[in-house]
Amino acid sequence: MSPFRGFLCAVGLVLPSAICGATDRVALVRIAPTEATLFVANADGTDERAITQPGSVNYNPAWSPKGDWIAFTSERDGSADLFRMHPDGSGLERLTDDPAFDDQAAFSPDEKQIVFVSTRAAGFANLWILDVATHKATPLTSGRGGDFRPAWSPDRKWIAFSSDRESDAPPGKGRWERLHLVDIFVIRPDGTGLRRISGHGGFCGTPKWLPDSTSVIAYCMSAQDTLSNRFGSGDGDDRLLKIDLAAGAPTPVPAGPGVKLAPSVLPSGAVAWLRRDKSAHGVFYADGSKGPSGSDIRFPSWSPDGKQVVYSRFSAKHPVAPVRLWSRNPNFDLYSTAWLPAYDPTGAYLAVTRSNPDESITLEILDEEGNQRILHTEHYPTLLLAPQWSPDSRQLVFGIGAFSAFLDFSIGEKKPFDPVNGGAQVGIINADGSGFRVITAGPNNNAFPSFSPDGKRIVYRTMGAGEQGLRIMNLDDRSTLQITTEWDNFPIWSPKGDRIAFVRKTGEDFQVFTIRPDGKDLTQLTDTHGIDAHLAWSPDGERLLFTSSRKGFKDEALYTGGPQPYGEIFVMNADGTHVEQLTDDQWEEGGPAWQPARPGAQALTAH
Repeated sequence: MSPFRGFLCAVGLVLPSAICGATDRVALVRIAPTEATLFVANADGTDERAITQPGSVNYNPAWSPKGDWIAFTSERDGSADLFRMHPDGSGLERLTDDPAFDDQAAFSPDEKQIVFVSTRAAGFANLWILDVATHKATPLTSGRGGDFRPAWSPDRKWIAFSSDRESDAPPGKGRWERLHLVDIFVIRPDGTGLRRISGHGGFCGTPKWLPDSTSVIAYCMSAQDTLSNRFGSGDGDDRLLKIDLAAGAPTPVPAGPGVKLAPSVLPSGAVAWLRRDKSAHGVFYADGSKGPSGSDIRFPSWSPDGKQVVYSRFSAKHPVAPVRLWSRNPNFDLYSTAWLPAYDPTGAYLAVTRSNPDESITLEILDEEGNQRILHTEHYPTLLLAPQWSPDSRQLVFGIGAFSAFLDFSIGEKKPFDPVNGGAQVGIINADGSGFRVITAGPNNNAFPSFSPDGKRIVYRTMGAGEQGLRIMNLDDRSTLQITTEWDNFPIWSPKGDRIAFVRKTGEDFQVFTIRPDGKDLTQLTDTHGIDAHLAWSPDGERLLFTSSRKGFKDEALYTGGPQPYGEIFVMNADGTHVEQLTDDQWEEGGPAWQPARPGAQALTAH
């Protein structure tokens, strides 16, 4: 910064935050554990004891071949980094300290190296090798595809891993979420000999070596099944397969029913796995016995003698009050909160919608002191979604309808494609909870409204039989103007009033566009294979926040518990230039909201 600019910023003259280095505050939705604790137990689940302290997020433990160390991932100091400690919890040592995402460690047989997943190269999940003594990391794989779950062969000659590098991440059948097509590959530790050893077109993950280093076992299913199995509540089944290094035909591994993840071969030759489906959750063995149980268990790893198992237990308690997150850019303060948050123009109030244990949906407002109030609308057995404030902070507008009515795709494979899908309407309510009313009508699916800066109009999306696009409604007489006729969604009016940003479906992809309120000057801002969505303007109308899948998956889709674990938050200029990534992890993040600056105000966070 020049001395002149520094003086202007110091004396408080108004300059863009990018010039003065002021901190921007962003609320967002994050589907992730809020706490994850590592436990060690006997293989049968008895004598369970925590080896990490509560209050932090620790996961993906991996036992060393000699049994003297457990490597794991932790977010205790910000971004995900690798640590190790002894099985009794002593001797904690940090192994990586990089702003990138580091995860999924696996020891070499001599414990001198660790192969792990990192986004250090342009944000994509590749494999790196860490020298344990020096903490120096060197890249092993490269490319835009994701590489996951590495495992070192006992003879030290190969590293097996799963990868979506040969997939173009197509959408699921009848869905917008991307399928995870994953194959098993091997590579030598010096980076040579890369080849695929499994068939392509489905999903096979988490390879683990057999003792003779000639084959691996993996869990396999169709790519479509990875959608229904991402939550641990599916009713399907999958297979464990033995895949030879010589790329012969895979052979089934006898195993029990249900969705089986994270298979391992124990020293006895027996096979163990983590089961996650609607009927059972926990560790199972091929002989029918069971280990630790619970729907919160993730990532089991067995000691070299097979007598103990280490794993993580997840907890997700998401308060409405925003919780501080790590950010790649220190000029952005990121906070997680409830669904699709929206700040009022003063920056003093945050509106969210929340699903309650009794399956009811509430629209809630939080102020800077932490006071929370629920706005009571007339009862709808449905969802309230995506509230947006009027420019005078006196009203909120939102969509209301059945959950699938906010989407142009049906939920699940059994329902036909139906853009109306039960219908949805736009509702409006005063900020004090009075005056609730529905302001659209008809059979269409109308949702995602946004006020114009003068408060006289709203823009919203509509979908129906033979009709789709963006409409602008004059609130005085409720007359409407259709300004687009394509598959368009998530419209948001610029604070300047000159542009409306929105998301358009182009083929199988979703891109960010802007258009003038008169329907002219259509401009495409992004061109990504995948999904760009969930938009928010900066208070000065100069920049846009959005969610993107452009960096791909960072782990196998079934481990994170979110439908779209590739979702990351990005920011760009209003003309689509200077795109910057703000989050970098394997969780799903979306629905950003930009808080207007409030001089002297403190950010509200949950403790």
